Amino acid sequence: MRATAVRRTALAASAAALALLATACGGTSDADKKDDKDAAGGGSSAPKTPAKALTAAELEKATLAQGDVKGRKVTKAGPADEVPADGVTVDKEACLPVAHAMYGVAQKGSVATTKRKVIDEPKAGAKKSLEDLADGEAEDAFKDAFDLTSTFVALNSYEGTAGPDAFAALKKAAAECAGGFTATVAGTPTKVASITEEKVTGGDEAAAWTVTSEDDGDKAPFKLVALRKEGAVATFFSFNLAAAGGDVKFEVPAEVVAAQDKKLA
Repeated sequence: MRATAVRRTALAASAAALALLATACGGTSDADKKDDKDAAGGGSSAPKTPAKALTAAELEKATLAQGDVKGRKVTKAGPADEVPADGVTVDKEACLPVAHAMYGVAQKGSVATTKRKVIDEPKAGAKKSLEDLADGEAEDAFKDAFDLTSTFVALNSYEGTAGPDAFAALKKAAAECAGGFTATVAGTPTKVASITEEKVTGGDEAAAWTVTSEDDGDKAPFKLVALRKEGAVATFFSFNLAAAGGDVKFEVPAEVVAAQDKKLA
């Protein structure tokens, strides 16, 4: 692997480790209040009709579990994955909903939250030992070992119109912050160089973006997806080490999104 690729892989690994930290659901900031107010005209196609929030028990049943996504391992986020919600700050106030979605922070009106990690199972070639590999297979196996997508999924249940409002606020922020911003968690800054829209379908409404982070000129792509079904909003934040090294192009985690959509139906 090229030196540049190694640096990019390290960048992705460190950024992903931070990105997969789940956050507590409590607390709102002045920026949250502003975003909630702006969300009334934030571009959501959903009608502003009240929705009954799923209870914690109902949300748990609607959350992804092992076996729901073929070829992926699904685990619960644990205490080590949690950081305070008020620990996420941005240099541009308008970008806070995007940073919150990246780190799984619930927005105002959330009454219950679940968080999961969904990780690709290793490809067959990546499982072989070096002794079992034929000539020419080692490089491909090495790439396969890094070509694994990890997705952090946060599912939030909202009261009334808070779900559509949160979705609209995220779409608005992603459009306004397409040129980038810097998010800081636990004193560690992550520079977002750009946000570009992707295609995704599901739920009552869905949206997706490629979020490109940058460190010392090295860039790494992440995928961010938001899916709303009535008063429930799921966010998905994905990374792939091989994509960070420039060896592969990874797509929006469509199968993971579809599996979550099915459980919310």
